[in-house]
Amino acid sequence: MQQGFWKTWTSAAVGAGILVTGMTVSAHAIESCVASLKKQAVSAGVKPEIADRMLSGANYDEKVIRFSTSQPEYKTEIWDYMAFLVDAKRIDDGKKNLKKHRNTLSAIEKKYGVNRHVVLAVWGIESDYGQFRGDFYTPHALATLACAGKRRQKYFRGELIKTLQIASRGDVPINDFRGSWAGAFGQTQFMPSTYNSLAVDFDGDGRKDLVNSVPDALASTANFLKNAGWRDSRPWGIEVKVPGSYSGPSGRKKYASLATWNKRGLTRIDGGKLSGKLEAALIRPAGAKGPGFLVTRNFRALRSYNASTSYGMAIALLSELVAGGDPFKTPWPTNNPGLSRAQRLELQKLLNKNGFNVGEADGKVGPATREGIRKAEAKYGMPVTGRPSWNVYYALGGR
Repeated sequence: MQQGFWKTWTSAAVGAGILVTGMTVSAHAIESCVASLKKQAVSAGVKPEIADRMLSGANYDEKVIRFSTSQPEYKTEIWDYMAFLVDAKRIDDGKKNLKKHRNTLSAIEKKYGVNRHVVLAVWGIESDYGQFRGDFYTPHALATLACAGKRRQKYFRGELIKTLQIASRGDVPINDFRGSWAGAFGQTQFMPSTYNSLAVDFDGDGRKDLVNSVPDALASTANFLKNAGWRDSRPWGIEVKVPGSYSGPSGRKKYASLATWNKRGLTRIDGGKLSGKLEAALIRPAGAKGPGFLVTRNFRALRSYNASTSYGMAIALLSELVAGGDPFKTPWPTNNPGLSRAQRLELQKLLNKNGFNVGEADGKVGPATREGIRKAEAKYGMPVTGRPSWNVYYALGGR
């Protein structure tokens, strides 16, 4: 779809219809936009029948727009994030999958030079080892963002065309494109453009299928990390002790050798000396009172998968624990920690049991659950945050 069409479409959208982030969109305007996308896809080599089938029924999805524009209702502290993503079940399932896919992971590690536990951890965080791949049909979500999104319409139009091209090549069945509201799909959640540049056919069936093939998904993730700069010759990072009086440099881009960090007063978490030329940067994701880490450029590769330090830390910790390593030694600076997935599910049941109706308990903390938590917090004299925390869980009878 050309920019001129977008201006025309925007003008045509003003009138009776659906309110979308400050502008009103008519059903006719959506249909016109989708029709234009079909033509653009066919011009880009997509089979006409594929474009028709995958965009048939595409219309405005309010949930996609809401997810793309809304801000979190509260800041997710790293201890909440980690408690949810790196819980006992995800660790146990990771160890089971490590055994189940031992040969595949070994072959991937050998070919791409990316630690098998790290590849496994990405799989675990992104889709719970293939068990959950997203709620949205990728072409329709991208069509909504391309036609009614508030920003980056050109980018999402491009991602939609690439999705249709992937299906047109026969790599992924057209009904299997399910993923996030933003267009990522498959067992390790690749955007279509990333899929086109970095997906691989590791099982040798002639298709790059990150949806139905575990070998393809895991090998593609390893290829992504290798391309992002991962090198198995260095660790992702080291937990360290930082002196209370420390006032030196910090931040994930301020690299120095381990020997230099030793001169600055840092030590390994067990008190051991830091030495050598390996370059790392000091990060303190929970502030000065929480744990500190010297992270290498391998951590930068992890973070490139999702531009979030908390995400990178979740991958790093899960990879360590699946490999049989230890959790971080320094506790998070809170006396009100976050809840695991099992505890979140139990919290919803307890909210319902105590009269704070949040609907069906599914372990997913959405607006209804947060509102129930706020009511419970108010009743028990707690700060009203809507946060699924240990204190409200305990007050409701959780153990």
